[in-house]
Parts: sequence; C-alpha cells; structure tokens
Amino acid sequence: MTKKTIRKQEPTFTQAINISKDWCNEWEEDLLSDEVLADRIQELIKTKIGIRGFFAYTLSDSECTLLDKLPSSLIYKFRELGEDIVEITIKNFFMSSAQIINHQNNKKYEYAEISNNISERCINLLKELDSKLVTKKINKMVANIDKLGNGFDSKVKYTSEQKNYILNKIEKLIK
Repeated sequence: MTKKTIRKQEPTFTQAINISKDWCNEWEEDLLSDEVLADRIQELIKTKIGIRGFFAYTLSDSECTLLDKLPSSLIYKFRELGEDIVEITIKNFFMSSAQIINHQNNKKYEYAEISNNISERCINLLKELDSKLVTKKINKMVANIDKLGNGFDSKVKYTSEQKNYILNKIEKLIK
C-alpha cells in the first residue's frame, strides 16, 4: 500500500504575480503588518518561479511601494534567502538599466522612466542586502557582461552603450 499525501502546490509565474499584488495591496491598506507580509512573502519566494513572480510585480508596478519603503522585516527575510534574492535583483538591475538605453534610443521616454524606476529599486534593495554577496555576484556578472543580454535568456547581447551605462550605474550602487 502506498502512502497518500497531498503535494504542496507551487504557484505558477502568473499566480505568483497576482498573489504578490494582492498582498501588497493589503499591506498598502494597512490590512497586513510588515511582519505578516514578510512571512507570507518568504513562503512565496521559496521557489524560483515564486521569486520571479514576486519581483516582476513589485519592481515594475509603480503603485506598489513595498520595495521603495523596504520594511526591516522583509529585508531580514531577503537576507536569509541570500543568493537567490541577490542574483535576481542584480539581473533585474542589469536588464532594466540596459532597457533605459533601448527606450531612450527609440524615443519611448515613458518606458525609459519605468525602467529607470526598476533600476533604482534594485539599487536601493541591493544596498540593504549582504554587501559581500552583492559585490561577489556583481563582479561575476561584470566579468561576464559580454555574454549577457536583454532578457533572462541573453539571446540579444548588450550593446557597448548599454554595457557602459550599466557599469556607470554600478558606481552609483557602490557609493
């Protein structure tokens, strides 16, 4: 006889975005404390898809101020998760910074502003995370910048203009 168990279902990318949106809205309306929100987020971001969905929403939605305010209880949870949080934040930092250049070159200034907001949120979050881990991961990505590109799959490589812009923004992070 086999043991019957209920498998814990992991959210899809879209579900993780929607869950993040609901929780952030509840937090913004003071229906959730910082601590309760941080505990919920910790559960959501235990998987790569959960992390991606959470950051896709909280970095890009200008109405969500969670990553602008960065409650200490959330920072604590992010530090506990360490490498995965640092890695996705740096990747989003690189991609959003590169997109600023694309949007400016295409004269899509509204999109450039959205990408800039994402980049700034990433910088502010990275300043709150483990500085040794952030430095290690950034140095690794800078060393491989010629292999990186616009998107998680890096099919379209960064232009020299984008690479220079990213490197200049890293200086802002270091300060």
